[in-house]
Amino acid sequence: MTNPNRQKLDPEKYARLKAEAKAPYKGLRQFMYIGFGASGLIGAFIFLAQLIAGKNVMGVLPNFALQVGVVALMVWLYRLEQRKSS
Repeated sequence: MTNPNRQKLDPEKYARLKAEAKAPYKGLRQFMYIGFGASGLIGAFIFLAQLIAGKNVMGVLPNFALQVGVVALMVWLYRLEQRKSS
């Protein structure tokens, strides 16, 4: 027995809805990973510039490490998301 509602949907739209049901909010998660990664990269660049200038090295170093950690985490999560969908 076939579902009568399925026949009314465009096959492309049905495939897109099926993919969204399989992995809800995938696009939003990827956008967040890219956004947070870019933010961490900008922060890391700023703190690296302060480290190179020698400005308050002991105060800037932990912040730089945190920003690098955020970038690494976002890259790892994004790659994990890509592997999961393949």
